[in-house]
Amino acid sequence: MASAFDAQRGKLPVPGDPHRLPGSIVVAQQISELGKLITELGDEVLFRTVNKEAGSRTTPAVSGFSAAVRYAGEAATALGEVAQQLTFLEQTEHLHEQPDARDAREAAGLVIEDRLETADTALREAADSLHAASTTVSPPSSRLRAALTRTATPVYGAAPAAPAPSAAASAPAARTVRGR
Repeated sequence: MASAFDAQRGKLPVPGDPHRLPGSIVVAQQISELGKLITELGDEVLFRTVNKEAGSRTTPAVSGFSAAVRYAGEAATALGEVAQQLTFLEQTEHLHEQPDARDAREAAGLVIEDRLETADTALREAADSLHAASTTVSPPSSRLRAALTRTATPVYGAAPAAPAPSAAASAPAARTVRGR
């Protein structure tokens, strides 16, 4: 689920370019996909609440899933406002030369920018909440914990590893090796 929220976040239009607004269809698709994710989260909360055993680790998971529902709702609300502003821009396209309409259209662009940033933050928080919930449901394995504690820095004093033979070194001496 956390990966699904990260993917939704990756689909958001990049804020910052007032001349490149997201398409209405793209925003509507994202709202629909968020609705499906919210339903899945709600089902998880319900399932875990109904099947809660005394002394289990279910309560932290329900808390994490519930928090993700809240953040997903915030993202959906923000995208709903984006869709509303995009509709306004489409309806007033023919009025773009009138000063009052131009000001209102510029304000709509600023609202879109702000709401996209809100959606981005909310989707990140939903994913973070789900990542945290996943560790309470099933803590990382000992192999994963060991991998996370490994260092990528070289260990001094250890003998350097022998270099792997290259294709040129293994070619016969009388033959020329050419690459593309």
